[in-house]
Amino acid sequence: MHLASAFDAVWSWAFRMNTHSVESRFILIVSSALLLLIAPLFALFFYLSNERAYRDVIDHGQVLLKANSLALGKPLWDFDEESVRQIAGTILADRSVVSVRVHEVAGGLDVRLPERTRDKDAPGEILSTPVHYRSVDGTKTVGSLEIALRQRDLRSDFEFDDAVYIGIFLFAIVIITAAAILGNRLMVTRPLLRLTHAIEATRRLGSRHVVDWVSADEMGMLAANFNEMQARLAQEENDLKRAHQKTTRLYNLTPAKLYSIDDDDRLTAVSDYWLLATGYDRQTVIGRPFADFLDPATRRAYENRRRRASEDVEGATVTVKFRCADGRLIDVLIKEAQAFEADETLSLAVMTDVTELKTAEQRNHVQAITDHLTGLLNRPGFETALDAAIQQTAADGGELACLLIDLDRFKPINDNLGHAAGDEVLRQIAGRIRAQVRGQDKVGRLGGDEFVVLIPAAKAENAALQISERIAAACSEPVVVDGNSLSLSASIGIALYPAQARSAAELLQKSDMAMYARKHNGKNGAKLFDPLIASLAQDRLKIDTYIEDGLRQDWFDVHLQPIVDLKLGKVAGFEALMRLNHPEHGVLPPADIIRVAEETGAILKIGERIFEKAVAHLARLSCVPGLENAYLAVNFSPLQFCPKLPAATAATLMQWGIPPGRIVIEITEAVLMHHSPDIRDVLGALSGAGMKIALDDFGTGYSSLSYLVHFPVSIIKIDQAFTRSLTDDSETVRRRVRKLIAGIQMVAKELNCQVVAEGIETDEQLSTLLSMEVNCGQGYFLGRPQPVTDILSGLQIEHRPLLAVPGT
Repeated sequence: MHLASAFDAVWSWAFRMNTHSVESRFILIVSSALLLLIAPLFALFFYLSNERAYRDVIDHGQVLLKANSLALGKPLWDFDEESVRQIAGTILADRSVVSVRVHEVAGGLDVRLPERTRDKDAPGEILSTPVHYRSVDGTKTVGSLEIALRQRDLRSDFEFDDAVYIGIFLFAIVIITAAAILGNRLMVTRPLLRLTHAIEATRRLGSRHVVDWVSADEMGMLAANFNEMQARLAQEENDLKRAHQKTTRLYNLTPAKLYSIDDDDRLTAVSDYWLLATGYDRQTVIGRPFADFLDPATRRAYENRRRRASEDVEGATVTVKFRCADGRLIDVLIKEAQAFEADETLSLAVMTDVTELKTAEQRNHVQAITDHLTGLLNRPGFETALDAAIQQTAADGGELACLLIDLDRFKPINDNLGHAAGDEVLRQIAGRIRAQVRGQDKVGRLGGDEFVVLIPAAKAENAALQISERIAAACSEPVVVDGNSLSLSASIGIALYPAQARSAAELLQKSDMAMYARKHNGKNGAKLFDPLIASLAQDRLKIDTYIEDGLRQDWFDVHLQPIVDLKLGKVAGFEALMRLNHPEHGVLPPADIIRVAEETGAILKIGERIFEKAVAHLARLSCVPGLENAYLAVNFSPLQFCPKLPAATAATLMQWGIPPGRIVIEITEAVLMHHSPDIRDVLGALSGAGMKIALDDFGTGYSSLSYLVHFPVSIIKIDQAFTRSLTDDSETVRRRVRKLIAGIQMVAKELNCQVVAEGIETDEQLSTLLSMEVNCGQGYFLGRPQPVTDILSGLQIEHRPLLAVPGT
């Protein structure tokens, strides 16, 4: 316990000392080492000395017992109490004896000295021995002697030699400790102090100081290495200074606007070129936030770039508008590189003037979103404007109307007059549309002859209807191209946001549906989207799918309806009628097929397929007696009249061995209304090859007698409306229609044209036409359209005449 307390006291004292001193630490270490060494030695020394003293006391007690036990034999035998007490007193006089007891064996005598024992004389070790007496009867045990030794004398009696040894040992320790401390001070502390002074001077004065110490030991080696290191560091510092000067000079002379900022976005350095380009001076910009020099419109983009830069090792780029000292705004591209240290972020940024590049980019952007032919927005440009308008409208709670405009009868112009004429038509139409809209409206061309107008308004529906009415009227005005007056019209579909559509794609889709609904209902006008239109659009999509599948699976076929020579009662020819026989839905309505096919352009493939099959059927019918010279009337869509048509028809006829004179090309007034030289040339080439031209549905629509003058028409087909009116309930109607038919007959006779009456469905109609000497007729009363196989089987060529006209 005493040793532990001493050890703790030493360590507490040591830590209260200046432990930053090397000498103090050395003393602490030496003291601790000596304490750890001496303490066990002292403990061992004290233990051995105590043990030796203890044994000496025990041995002395044993001697006392032996000597006095012999002296006590006779007194005890004689019961001489006085002698016993004298001997006991003599024993008690010894300083190591605490008490004495002499006891006679029979109990007759028991002497105890002293009578009472003091507390400080507490007995330690108790020794006893029997007392014998030798008589004539032999040696007898007459009692016992017991002594108690003092306890303190057992552990604390040291001899003088022990004290001398301890003194010499402690003196040696003091001498050794002093020598160690002195040696440490001379060989360690002094050179370390000089080294410390050199380091402190280097830190405080900024120049490299060396240690003035030379010795052959480790401290001398340390001082030499330190001096060498100082010299090397001084050289490296000089090299770094020169490199820094070169870097700074290069930083300032580089023809790039360089700058650095800290973590708080404050400028810490700018190059001379940066100052020259911006017009600022260094004192006014250093320490200011870089964002202060940016236009507020682009400041957010710069701040976002700063956030991204912390996550991007290669840095982030951003283009912003920078305000120069003279107030000019320039477009700059900023590229910053960052290096992250423990307590700071290092940065170097390059600011490049991209004003000219941004101007060129803006110009390219405008070109990219502009239709070069008309100057309107192209599809990507309009879609971008539409997306932005929808976002703005959704935020403001307004309305939008989208007008999708498709030109009617444009494709024949493009095909027959050429692309240059078509382009000129589109330019003129674009100008007319632009003239009818307001300044805030967006006008675009989606492609081909499709235009689109975006109308933002509080009451978008009313504005859209008014503007679409003006656009339709403007597009209906004749377009003059290279001296040709061309008639067009516009089908316009209207859809509203957000009432009818929730997105840009849906708005365009529904305006497109409405446009096709307008086309389906007569073209030339506007149609507002309604839910029924979506159903019609689905029907149109189905028909378009049926057409594609029909062309691929060869579902298209030709039904032939006989054209009868009314005077002879014989078949003069057949009209080829297109049919699409769907395997599940049966024969689909031809009018729907033709309408969708003309809208999609599939009419060209269908027309080619139908013509080839019709000619093949005519070749089969030519083997029938009486039909060797029957002609074939084929309807052609206006879209089919292109310069390649005469050669294509001639090749098909040659393949099947059919003379051109047996082919009648039926055209409607819609073809002739284009006043196209190409159409005129195509009809002239077909007529020149020997084919006949028939003007179908004459007397309705835009019938004009001028067509009979300007085009090589050989056959006039009276529209079935006139034929049905021959049996009208009104006598006035019947009389007038007979006069009209008679007039057509007279004109046809003067022009050497044949007349064919369509839609004969009753005997009365047939009789009336016969009385008026109409050349030919066709209708359900004379024969329904049938597949060629049904016609051949129904005629029964070998057994009866081909046809017997009722009433003849």
